[in-house]
Amino acid sequence: MTNTEKYMKPKFIQPAKRIFLLAIIPFMISACAKSEDPTPETAPEVITGTVPFYKVQRVENFAVETDDANPTVPKSAAYYSLENKMEIKAAFAKTARWDVGFNGLYNSFLSGNNGGNATNLGYGASGTGAILILEKSFDEVTDIPAEAQFKTGGTVVGTDKNGDFGEGTGWYLYDFGGRTVGDGSYEKEHVAYAIADGLTLANGTKLPARTIVLRTANGNFAKIKMISCYQNAFTPATWFRTTPHMFFTFEYVLVPKGSTKFEIK
Repeated sequence: MTNTEKYMKPKFIQPAKRIFLLAIIPFMISACAKSEDPTPETAPEVITGTVPFYKVQRVENFAVETDDANPTVPKSAAYYSLENKMEIKAAFAKTARWDVGFNGLYNSFLSGNNGGNATNLGYGASGTGAILILEKSFDEVTDIPAEAQFKTGGTVVGTDKNGDFGEGTGWYLYDFGGRTVGDGSYEKEHVAYAIADGLTLANGTKLPARTIVLRTANGNFAKIKMISCYQNAFTPATWFRTTPHMFFTFEYVLVPKGSTKFEIK
C-alpha cells in the first residue's frame, strides 16, 4: 500500500466508540435544553384572555371615528376588549368578544356589553356586561359595587352635568365656550376635560374624581381611569380645541368574577 492509498482510505469509528457516543448524545442534548430553560415563576399570574388579573394596564391613543364638521351625526361605534387589550372589529359587535363600547356624542359615551338590553350595542348576544361611575379616585375604589348600581344601557357614561351637553355624572366635562374651565380664550373653546383626578372650574368649584366600574361581557370586573381623549396629551394644560381627538387614554385593572374587592398585586 502506498502512502497515498494509506491516507485516502476511509477511517471508520470503531464499534465500541460508536456505541458510547450514541449513548451520551441524548444526555448532552437534554442537559443543554435544561440549562436554557427560563426560571419558572414563583407565583404565576391568573390570566383572563391575554390580560392578567390584578395588574394595572394602560392603553394610549385608542382612536375612534369623529367628524368636527358634523359632531351630532352618529358615528360608527368602537369596541374594545379589556380582557385581551385590543380593539374588536364592528363585525363582532353581537358577540362577547368586547367589554367596553364607545358611541354617542363624539363616540365619547361608554357602555358595557350586555346582550339582554335592547339599547345595548351587544344586544342579542351572550354578553352579561354592565357599567357605572363613582365619584372617587381610581385608588379609592376598592369594593365591587352592588349589582343594583350597574346599568346595562348603550350610552351610559359620558358628558358631566357640570359642563355643556351634560348627562348626569360623567367621566368628562365639555367646555363649549371655554369659560367653564378654561380662560375664555379661543384655544380653550370646545375642550373636553377628563375628571379622573377631579377638576377645578373657573369659578372655583372643585369636582370630585371619577372612576368607572365595569362588568365585562364574561362577568369579570374592571375599574377604569379615563385619562384623556387627546392624542399624546394627558393633562388639562395640554388640551386645546386644535389638539387631535378622539384618542382615548385610560388605565384599568381586572379582577375575576365573584370578587368583592379590587386588588392590585
